[in-house]
Amino acid sequence: MLFGVFVPNGAFWSVYWIIEILGKAPGIRFLGAFAVQEAPMEKQTALESNAEYEAFVDKFKPKLTTDDCYTPPEVYEVVKNWACAKYGIDPAKIVRPFYPGGDYESFDYSGGAVVVDKPPFSKLVTICKFYLSEGVPFFLFAPELTLFSGRSIFTQINHIVPGCTVKYENGALVKTAFVTSFDAHIAAMTAPDLGRAIVAAQEEPSKSLPRYDYPDNILTGTMMQKMARNGISLEIYQKECAQVGRLDAQLAVKKSIYGAGLLLSTEAAEKAAAQKEAAEKAKKAKKAIKWSFSERELKLIEELGRKAKR
Repeated sequence: MLFGVFVPNGAFWSVYWIIEILGKAPGIRFLGAFAVQEAPMEKQTALESNAEYEAFVDKFKPKLTTDDCYTPPEVYEVVKNWACAKYGIDPAKIVRPFYPGGDYESFDYSGGAVVVDKPPFSKLVTICKFYLSEGVPFFLFAPELTLFSGRSIFTQINHIVPGCTVKYENGALVKTAFVTSFDAHIAAMTAPDLGRAIVAAQEEPSKSLPRYDYPDNILTGTMMQKMARNGISLEIYQKECAQVGRLDAQLAVKKSIYGAGLLLSTEAAEKAAAQKEAAEKAKKAKKAIKWSFSERELKLIEELGRKAKR
């Protein structure tokens, strides 16, 4: 760090004392008319050593990946209890081999162990293959979006869809399903009761906003927003409507139309209702991409029908 020393005319002795004081301060030396502050060598060396040490240690720290979605305890308990009740699993036999730094292949599965756990999703097929080859029964968390992608093991496991999202401990929201070696004669099944239990386990106390269903003669800004978003045009003339803040039925319960709305004439209401319906159809049309079957696939469907009747 440099300190410039300005020397005005006739101020020689004042500057002399400034230089004397600075010159005696630790870590200060002069270069001509400049005072230079030097960093203490031992402190600088220590900082460099710490930085090198931290970089060295960091190499051995486990790196977080998208597989690091640790299951909330309350969700795991719900899943475990459901699996035990459904398949008659003894809770004392349940093991969880998937933990940071763990090795599921060398884990001890003796004594009739049953795996109920959330594995790394990226290795799910490999893990299922291992358990199937070793004869270890399992009930594993799985990503719903790619649930049926394990072609090599598809016919050996049951795929369970509870229809819910799990918020894992790292904050990730994942549509979660399950794969199991139990009841493998079933290819896929829904489990709405399990889904409801998982949702209930994750619920936090909160005020849910009420949803109102208004007569066709009421039009709100939210309704018009849906129309506009789906490319639907609508014009309501001043003579066809009146601004209204609440309905008489809402007075007694102290409720109102959020943001106010329009009270429409019968003709305007019919026009708005037709546009609302058109908006819903347009919304569905936007989302849906229709695919058709090939001749080969139609023949396969017929073959599956014959098999099912045998």
